[in-house]
Amino acid sequence: MFTGIIEAIGTISALTPKGADISVTVDSGNLDLSDVKLGDSIATNGVCLTVVALTGKGYVADLSLETLKRTAFTDYKSGQKVNLEKAMLPTTRFGGHMVSGHVDEVGKIIERTHTGRAIEFWVKAPAHLAKYISEKGSVSIDGISLTVNAIRGDEFKLTIVPHTASETTMESFQVGRVVNLEVDVIARYLERLMLGDKAADKKSEVTMDLLARTGFLG
Repeated sequence: MFTGIIEAIGTISALTPKGADISVTVDSGNLDLSDVKLGDSIATNGVCLTVVALTGKGYVADLSLETLKRTAFTDYKSGQKVNLEKAMLPTTRFGGHMVSGHVDEVGKIIERTHTGRAIEFWVKAPAHLAKYISEKGSVSIDGISLTVNAIRGDEFKLTIVPHTASETTMESFQVGRVVNLEVDVIARYLERLMLGDKAADKKSEVTMDLLARTGFLG
């Protein structure tokens, strides 16, 4: 589990095919790895990766076909900058929101503008994820815990203050960039819980009728 508060910016130094999978080597930059051991998790651009080797300058992790299918890693090349966060501890200050590191899918930056010293981005999400994204709710973009400031259908706006821009990779985001998107885990669990006993039905889904019967609609 992570908080979405980025600890360092790293660099992908190698992407090595391993049969149908890929091994990634990351130069971890200023991230303190003194307390990291094999098997620990590090969120790498929001993707929870298991450390399989330590190199002295960083770490090596394996990417499964499932990870490649759901994330932007298929577009990454050697030299790609990535946001890094070690798994949270029980004593960690919870400055962001609950981020699992299990990326739902990718989104795309469709607008970038400046408002004062802040950068505003509009991001387009896959249509089926739009229901989990709400105004003033939380979302993870490339592992960064962010607040949604406006919604228009399957698109949402983010306002990035100078500190966040300088401490993450977001300062370099341009229109067209593909980003790893993880919706608020609470929203996903809530949807499942609302199904009750019908959750075992392979065709079950949350409908307007179900919302009305459970008191969510007046």
